[in-house]
Amino acid sequence: MSDAFILPPPQAGAGVLDLLRQFAADPQAAASYGADCLKRTEAIEARLKAFEYLPKDVSAKNGPLGGIPVAVKDIIATSDMPTSNGSPIYRDHVPAADAWVVARLRNLGATIFGKTVSTEFAWRHPGPTVNPWNPAHTPGGSSSGSAAAVAAGLVPLALGTQTLGSVIRPAAFNGVVGFKPSFGAIPRVGVHPLSPSLDHVGFFARRVDDVALALSLLAGRSDDDPHGRPLPGFTVDIAHGLRPLASPRLAVVRFAKWERAEPVQKAVFEAAVERLRSAGAVVEEIALPALDAAHWDAINTIMLSEATTIFSDLIARFPDRVSDVMKAHVASGRSKTAMEYLTAKAAQAERQHALATELGGFDAVLTLPAFGEAPHGLDWTGDAEYCAPWTFVGAPAVSLPAGFGRHGLPLGVQIAGVYRNDLHVLRVAKWAEAALAFDPGLPLLARH
Repeated sequence: MSDAFILPPPQAGAGVLDLLRQFAADPQAAASYGADCLKRTEAIEARLKAFEYLPKDVSAKNGPLGGIPVAVKDIIATSDMPTSNGSPIYRDHVPAADAWVVARLRNLGATIFGKTVSTEFAWRHPGPTVNPWNPAHTPGGSSSGSAAAVAAGLVPLALGTQTLGSVIRPAAFNGVVGFKPSFGAIPRVGVHPLSPSLDHVGFFARRVDDVALALSLLAGRSDDDPHGRPLPGFTVDIAHGLRPLASPRLAVVRFAKWERAEPVQKAVFEAAVERLRSAGAVVEEIALPALDAAHWDAINTIMLSEATTIFSDLIARFPDRVSDVMKAHVASGRSKTAMEYLTAKAAQAERQHALATELGGFDAVLTLPAFGEAPHGLDWTGDAEYCAPWTFVGAPAVSLPAGFGRHGLPLGVQIAGVYRNDLHVLRVAKWAEAALAFDPGLPLLARH
């Protein structure tokens, strides 16, 4: 593999592979790293507000991920820490068992580094987390705390979930790598559901290699998750990382919503297209009109219908502990008919099947992850419309940092592909990451 694809350690703290190489050379480094992360977290947590709960035990364990602290979104069950689901209803609730993905992390030797702030049940009503690049702006959601914690260099890896855009969008807003695997790649047992037809477990990290390693170790199946469909297995070499896919063929997809993107986001995207083309990518503009026309209404019909079924009883039992935002969404969901839901589900299956043909001859899609910088204020986590198409069809998607906006907040690009083609998409993203050669560094909040 060319040394051009072995990137230097990130400016904002080492990535997972960087750390594993360091720990192999110096086992004492693994023993002290968790405590160092906790000290840094405690120094800025009062301002960042990324965590619902910090760990008591940060000692290094044995295993392939020994010494690696992993922050866990607070809708993912942990048997030794509260799991509040972003709601006062579950404020002090400690589950009886770990979520499937948490148990797997523990078996691999990872340190479960606390619980990160989620929006209420991962459904839009924000928590207190701020954007570490500018605390007056949202970090995005619903995986708010996980994205902010990685961006601030507090942990090298964090778990999130995505039902519309809750991994890809906050990754872009915070200047980190976000990865949403194919639907069903990681069992969601012990993850509080929002919409079982759409819910994904995903990752935040500093490098594509790091999310690729996470997927290689955490992909699996469970009889308790009926939507699971295991991916073909693969490994990531710790010394060199993932093998990039040189000179990929990229389909640039703008969608009709392109005109709503902020001018600087458009400029960063165009610069990324030219940089990738100059580095050897074959780049061609295509349209996906059927997906563009169908996905937004259909994905919202599916989500509202399924979430209303899940949360109606909760609202009836705890009306004073549920936000008006959730109540309004559930009221909207009650207006959806069975025929509308079934039509949306049929469109989902049709578009997922069609995408493989529509992207024939291309290695991946290149598009936006969001309309621009993280919005000002903490009462809205941003628009998910550029993430929703790939969630709708269950396709793998990666957000890569690519620049800054006019307010000094990060901007990104998104690389997506065909359902269950995760390794191929990650190899394209690894190549693009090296070609773009953009490292946003450490946000101001984390430097104090």
